Amino acid sequence: MSDLSGELIDGRYQLISQIAQGGMASIYSALDTRLDRKVAVKIMHPHLAQDEAFVNRFIREAKAAAALTHPNAVSVQDQGWNTNGVPAVFIVMEMVEGNTLREYLEESGKFGVAQTLQYLTAILGALAAAHKLGIIHRDIKPENILISHDGRIKIADFGLAHGTLIGSTLTAESSVVLGSVSYLSPEQVQRGISDSRSDVYSTGILAYELLVGEKPFSGDSPIQIAYMHVNNRVPRVSQSRSDVPKELDELIYSATSSNPDERPRDAGVFLAAIQDIARSIDPKRNQLSLELDIPMQKISEKPSRSKMKKTKAEAVKEITQEKPVRELTAGTKRRISKRVRRNRIIAMGLAVAVGIASWYVIIGPGSRIVVPSVVGASVDEANAALSPLGLTSIVTEKRFDEDIAAGKILESDPSGGGKVDAGGEVKLVISKGQERYVIPVLTGLTPEVAIKTLTKQPLKSAGITEEFNSTIPKGLVISSNPSNGQTVKRDTPVTILVSKGIEEVALTTYVQQSGDQAQVELTEAGFNVESSFAYSETIAAGAVISQTPAGLVSAPKGSTITLVVSKGSKFVFIPNVYSIETCRAAVTLKDLGLKYKVLGLKVKLRCTGTKTDKKVTNVSPKVGAKVLRGTVVTITVG
Repeated sequence: MSDLSGELIDGRYQLISQIAQGGMASIYSALDTRLDRKVAVKIMHPHLAQDEAFVNRFIREAKAAAALTHPNAVSVQDQGWNTNGVPAVFIVMEMVEGNTLREYLEESGKFGVAQTLQYLTAILGALAAAHKLGIIHRDIKPENILISHDGRIKIADFGLAHGTLIGSTLTAESSVVLGSVSYLSPEQVQRGISDSRSDVYSTGILAYELLVGEKPFSGDSPIQIAYMHVNNRVPRVSQSRSDVPKELDELIYSATSSNPDERPRDAGVFLAAIQDIARSIDPKRNQLSLELDIPMQKISEKPSRSKMKKTKAEAVKEITQEKPVRELTAGTKRRISKRVRRNRIIAMGLAVAVGIASWYVIIGPGSRIVVPSVVGASVDEANAALSPLGLTSIVTEKRFDEDIAAGKILESDPSGGGKVDAGGEVKLVISKGQERYVIPVLTGLTPEVAIKTLTKQPLKSAGITEEFNSTIPKGLVISSNPSNGQTVKRDTPVTILVSKGIEEVALTTYVQQSGDQAQVELTEAGFNVESSFAYSETIAAGAVISQTPAGLVSAPKGSTITLVVSKGSKFVFIPNVYSIETCRAAVTLKDLGLKYKVLGLKVKLRCTGTKTDKKVTNVSPKVGAKVLRGTVVTITVG
């Protein structure tokens, strides 16, 4: 995506600079010109704005965060489509100036118990408020935890959020691809489903990393890490450090259980347990959460009374000092003596006599003709001034000039005020105006021909530079600087830009790697990426099955790379939906890609508007059976 810095979005938000970029969108610092405040504007990449599913997901993110009002959640202030100027789907958020928790972790390595509890209190406080509204974040990680300069902790990026307030979420396989694999719960990896306990699991992994200084699992690829979360148990924090209280160790161990039923049921329960541990560690201290911290405002200094008195005294002193000056300058009219008046009359008579004599010698009948100034006039205007004096004019030269317009007189000989004999001739130099030359069109020429074309005019070649170009063949001129058609002064140096042809970029193979990672990296490398999805029994969901062209070769920048991404196995296992409500059972089957048929209802099943309390009494095919996705499952309710 090209940098949109400087653009005005929706006639209101002036983009200042790009501060972050991801696989779906770029984030800019901006100015709300209507309210004159700093904001952050998130703009979806143009190639994704053509995909209705991604646009709907982007809008759901805005609705999710806008529905949540909490001091520790980044607030969403606006959302819309830019209809004037660059087409863009955007979200406007509050600007949080500071750093991410990831940056603090990289600097500190790990945190103490007390500091970890402070972070968890703020994070879980925001998540608890979200869970009460039925909103699940699904992407808790240090990169999405912001710490402002005044110490306020904020949860950002509800981009994977879903819940009752914002409608359905993405498909199972796409959610696995888009989530951050190191913090994904086992149920998200296996079945692509999540609830509040999934956020609890991610927060538990985050707590482990804050205390230990590293993630519980590491591997060579995201797929390996995902399978470790499914098949391995997250170790206890106490295995890596001994100063962690037993209660906190047990709480984090239960929060990271692979069985969702063994975890705290939501962030509110998790938060209450954290607060109990904090009180047991320091019962005398008043436990306050970070979301209540308010930065102090500095009070501006007021002038003291002594300074005010001094100012008044100085003003009085200045007024007092000015009075004698005015009195001295306003003196009375003096009386002039007879001797002074006589001397003045004599001096005046001498001045008149000298003036008359000077007129006669310099410009009077006893002199030659004085030439009037004609600089800046046209030739016709000059002749109109010279003819009454019996003088004629002749143009002797035409010359370029930066100040005098073309056709106007630049110089005269004699110049204005000079003398010439009666009936004499005045020589004129006429301006040709500013000396300018037009840069010729050089695009498509060879460098040799381009330089030869330039030197036909009084222009200089400033050398040749090269760059890759997808439209101009290698070895031919792309453009010049200054550009063609531009008027320049004599001897202006002109740089010629020559094409190096289409840039070839070495491809990396992304087979068995994350499809989302491949999409982002290939797009940033300058390729157009087209993705399709297919089932695979050997490649995990979300990983690349095949890539065209294949990796380890070079391809022209801007060319299209085709990826086939795995949707996982075409088979699924019939889940246990016995004794649960009909609508919940239907949603569970639908999330697994199965169709369903309901027996035991007199009317068609509707899960919105009309609510049924009937529960499942029988499932066919039986629970645990391996079937193809799309298979119709018959559920009997009663």
